[in-house]
Amino acid sequence: MADDLLRLTVLGSATPYPRADNPCSGYLLEGGGARVWVDAGSGTLGPLQRHAGLGELDAIWISHLHADHTADLLTAYYGLLYADVRRPAPLPLYGPPGIADRLAGFLTNGPDRSPVEAAFEVHELYDGHRARAGALDLTSGAVSHGMPAFALRAESGGRSLVYSGDTAPCSALTRFAEDCTLLLCEADSSAHPADAEPVHHTPGEAGDTARAARAGRLVLTHLGRDLEPAEAVSRAAARYSGPVEHAAPGAVFTL
Repeated sequence: MADDLLRLTVLGSATPYPRADNPCSGYLLEGGGARVWVDAGSGTLGPLQRHAGLGELDAIWISHLHADHTADLLTAYYGLLYADVRRPAPLPLYGPPGIADRLAGFLTNGPDRSPVEAAFEVHELYDGHRARAGALDLTSGAVSHGMPAFALRAESGGRSLVYSGDTAPCSALTRFAEDCTLLLCEADSSAHPADAEPVHHTPGEAGDTARAARAGRLVLTHLGRDLEPAEAVSRAAARYSGPVEHAAPGAVFTL
């Protein structure tokens, strides 16, 4: 792949637990000579290895600390420290505040804290956080999910991919995604409960966000288990005139 292209491979897009044929949220982002594992949901480490091993990644980026976006960090830790993976240094891990302690809390089984930092070079995200992997620029923006949560904007060669992470519709995401080449947007909710503050998009709202942000293309991901992909795409397309697709496991989107 040419370094000035961006390529997104869907490792999984299910929530809140894997389907038989679809792991939870996880993507391989390639561009600028770099490979980044974006969200490490349950089951995504397996299909990741069809494309890149843990020793070949340049970074991991995590949107928020719910298990359907982070659980495979636990097995990645064992792979990095105690198996056949060889790296010259810990793997850069970008995630919300507290991510290292969250991992250590699960992994530690005795009086001594598990050496999370020996496996991962941890960088805590904040609104406006910027990082670089190869020639790939990664910017994080805070979004609305009832907990620290971030969207990702990846840019290379004049192309931009924005991943919403998990979030309710919010002006912060719309501004963050302005004029992006592709918006990968969650659509977990078929409808919002009347008695609860929204923390996810519906498919129609994903269409609204894409339209307001002037995104060139919309890919729906993280569909709730009561949403069929074709119906979700149809509902988003009713409110956004650009191309709309579903992040089916194994799908590849090249920009």
